[in-house]
Amino acid sequence: MTLQEAIKARHSVRKYIDKPLPQDIVNILQAKVDECNNIGNLHIQLVTNEPKAFKGKMAYGTFSGVSNYFAMVGKKADDLSERIGYYGEQLVLLAQTLGLNTCWVGLTYNKVKEAYSVGEGEKLCCLIALGYGDDPGRNLKRKTVEQISNVSDITPEWFRKGVEAALLAPTAVNQQKFSFEYVGMKNNRHIVKANKGFSLIGYTRMDLGIAKYHFEIAAGKENFDWE
Repeated sequence: MTLQEAIKARHSVRKYIDKPLPQDIVNILQAKVDECNNIGNLHIQLVTNEPKAFKGKMAYGTFSGVSNYFAMVGKKADDLSERIGYYGEQLVLLAQTLGLNTCWVGLTYNKVKEAYSVGEGEKLCCLIALGYGDDPGRNLKRKTVEQISNVSDITPEWFRKGVEAALLAPTAVNQQKFSFEYVGMKNNRHIVKANKGFSLIGYTRMDLGIAKYHFEIAAGKENFDWE
C-alpha cells in the first residue's frame, strides 16, 4: 500500500481486537518514531501492551480494546501542535500501510505516567490509538475543494490533488478548519500558503499539520514551497 492509498483507506477506529503487535511491526514503527523525533525535535513514544489509558471513566463508551498507542510529547513551543500533527500523521499512515488502524485522541484517555515520560518543559499533546481494528471506521461528510482553497482552472493540477488529499485528513470532530491558497511563482518556485481557521474546540494547529502532510504527499513536495 502506498501513502496515497493509505490516505484513502484510513478511517478513525475506536474499537480494537485483542491481538498483540508483532515484533517486526513494532520495530518498523519504533524506527519511524525515532526518525520523527530526530527531524521534528519531538519526544514521541510508542507504548505497547498498556490497556489502562483507554479504560475507565475517561474513555468509557468511546474506545475498547486499545492497548497500544503513540504518546505525542514534545517541548513546549508555539509550533509544537503543528509539528505533532505533521509527524504524528506520518506514523498514522505508516501504520495503515502495515495493516493497522489508528485514531487521534485529544481528551478521552487516562494519563498513565509510568507508561511514557513527559520531561521538564515538555507537554503531552494527545495520544494516537493503535492496533487491529474491530470495525472499519466510517466515511465522514467532507467539505469541497472549493470551500477550502482557491483552486481554479489556472491553478496547477497537483494543487487540486493536494487539497483533495488534505480533505481526507483526520481533524478534531471533523471540523476541517483549514484552507490552502495557491499564491503563485516566486524565484521560479510555486508557492502555497496553508492557514488554520478558528474553532472553539481547538486543535486547529494540530489539524493543520496533519492536513499539510496529506497535501505534500498528493501534490508532491518537489512541486512547491510553503509560504
